[in-house]
Amino acid sequence: MDIKDKVYSMFIIGTDGGGYEKALSYPLGGIIFFTHDIQTKEQFQKLVSDINAKASFPLFLSIDQEGGRVERTENIHNGKKYLSARFAYEKGEDFLRRQTKEITLELKSFGLNLNFAPCIDVNTNPKNPIIGERSFSDNPQEVIDAQTIVIKEYQANGIIPCVKHYPGHGDADKDSHLSLPQIDLPLQEMEKVHIAPFKKAVDDGIEMIMAAHLHCTCFDSEIIPSSLSKNALSYLRNNLNYKGIIISDDMIMKGVSAYGSLEACVKGIKAGLNMFIYRNLTPETISVIEKIASLAMEDQELRNCIEHSYSLITNLKNRALQ
Repeated sequence: MDIKDKVYSMFIIGTDGGGYEKALSYPLGGIIFFTHDIQTKEQFQKLVSDINAKASFPLFLSIDQEGGRVERTENIHNGKKYLSARFAYEKGEDFLRRQTKEITLELKSFGLNLNFAPCIDVNTNPKNPIIGERSFSDNPQEVIDAQTIVIKEYQANGIIPCVKHYPGHGDADKDSHLSLPQIDLPLQEMEKVHIAPFKKAVDDGIEMIMAAHLHCTCFDSEIIPSSLSKNALSYLRNNLNYKGIIISDDMIMKGVSAYGSLEACVKGIKAGLNMFIYRNLTPETISVIEKIASLAMEDQELRNCIEHSYSLITNLKNRALQ
């Protein structure tokens, strides 16, 4: 593998624009599917099958399927929806377990292998515009109890869970799709409430964590998204002893848009990000991948980070995608 191949492996992209087909000739990290990709069961199964046939290397075939507001299969369920995390948990642990199993088996039937769920934010801000019922609870222990059930069910049924949104999006009063929220809490409170579910997930062997585009003052006085923050991501590695993949939230979100795509990706890689999500693959994204590879030829720190990420990605694919 040359360095450009290894950079391609760090990207999970959407199908918008059709550029993904060319990218499949490289060892791409994966594909993420959205509602518009899923019109009928047969059509979607064929899409996934065609992508697998064209791919030169195994792919993470991924989706955001939480239930409730974030459910990508709504076109094929004829009005029936899975309950959101909070309402599923309120119906009891048995219900939560059964619904999670139903979700995992459905994803498996489509040929998918990675779900960006569960959302393990502790929703402490009643005015939170983006988390709300996506969170199991405003109580960290209840979030921990619920996430343990969900993660075990995913792992038992052959779907990789990716918990989100580290270091915790629950106290935000803004939507990171639209701006950069600020979490102004002391580290002790972040640890006790918002980071606690991530610590439990790490202790239970979670293999992928999504980093949020929000500014946490306990990690950085300068305004920077946690997804690009060496302090925030190093805490995950060094304080929580996390060994798995750290992936960004979608890189087209406004919470990270103060940086150009190239600067954001290079900064993220050096901070500790191993993978990026891009909703679509534009010519600009291709250019960013090419430029990262070119920069890595002269920047040993960047190259070392890419090599480490590639090792984590291939190790997980070898374990989970067989």
